[in-house]
Amino acid sequence: MTPKIALVHERFTDIAGSEHVVAELAAQWPQAKIHVPFARPEGIPGGLLDRVETSSLQPLYKALGKRSYAPLLPLVPSAMKHGTLRKSEADAVVISHHAFALAALAAVDAPSVAYVHSPARWAWDDTFRRDEASGTLNTLALKALANRARANESRYAPKVTTVVANSTAVRERIENWWHREATVVHPPVDLSFFTPDPALKKEDYFIMVGRMVPYKQVPLGVRAAVRAGVRLIVVGEGRDLGRARAVAGPNVEFRGRLPGKEMRDLIRGARALLMPGEEDFGIVPVEAMACGTPVIALGRGGALDTVRPGISGLLVDGETEQEVVENLAETMKNFRDDTFTTPTLVDWAQRFSPTEFRRQMDGLVTAVL
Repeated sequence: MTPKIALVHERFTDIAGSEHVVAELAAQWPQAKIHVPFARPEGIPGGLLDRVETSSLQPLYKALGKRSYAPLLPLVPSAMKHGTLRKSEADAVVISHHAFALAALAAVDAPSVAYVHSPARWAWDDTFRRDEASGTLNTLALKALANRARANESRYAPKVTTVVANSTAVRERIENWWHREATVVHPPVDLSFFTPDPALKKEDYFIMVGRMVPYKQVPLGVRAAVRAGVRLIVVGEGRDLGRARAVAGPNVEFRGRLPGKEMRDLIRGARALLMPGEEDFGIVPVEAMACGTPVIALGRGGALDTVRPGISGLLVDGETEQEVVENLAETMKNFRDDTFTTPTLVDWAQRFSPTEFRRQMDGLVTAVL
């Protein structure tokens, strides 16, 4: 008899890296329902709409106009406990976790595999939380939510059968904050879409791609490009856009959010992709490598798993923001395009394929059954 698998995800509000992870998990177990506290169609990967089960928070999310889910976050643990997941439904539960999804374990007795994008950094790391909130009310609200998230993770992390981290850096956080060992399985990258195009030639610019939120440190990349006197194209939107524009010069172009193919062609044509912040894993750098574009990254977090100096890119260090800016600028100014070859970059990216991700996750779930 084929085992019954249930999938749990934090929410379907926007499609980003973790949603692509859930899409691959759903492809691996095509009969599995996906349980989330709330969702909107635009935030659900293609083909999964009929498989999504929402909780009692869904009407509240609709009442908010689906504009912001932040007011609902304190209610998510309770919704997970009393949601659509039933004790008899699953022989095993696979959880995609950011901060609150582990609470679904209260609803089942089945063995579990938690794929952890990261323990909630804003809950455990005071420095990270300071960067994420501005103003007294926002700071107090985030502190209260952080207490809720830490309590949730502390309560349910010991109950997980197998913990999976998406990078070595996340594994270390799990060990430090949850006191659990974790297996590293890197998230999947769409290598059928992100490919080189021999018809496109490299042009004289660097590129940054992604959401403009504080931890990604987009303004540092902009400052470095200005200091180096090199052309930089910035793709993406977010609340840090104002800070990034404030330090930009005429050599920096902001393109906003672009359609996938247009964004991909800009990555293909760039000399290198810039990643000045610490990522949990960082899917965009691997997408760049798959396109034949190397990466210049801060040597922390997920970049230590994906960027191999001289093979897939270069790592820079720096203890202070000014040191990071200076080192990034120096690296861009002296960048040697002939150091990297497209076949080597594409070959390196293959280790992050969806096939490899699904193979490893299937093995871990089979082991807990």
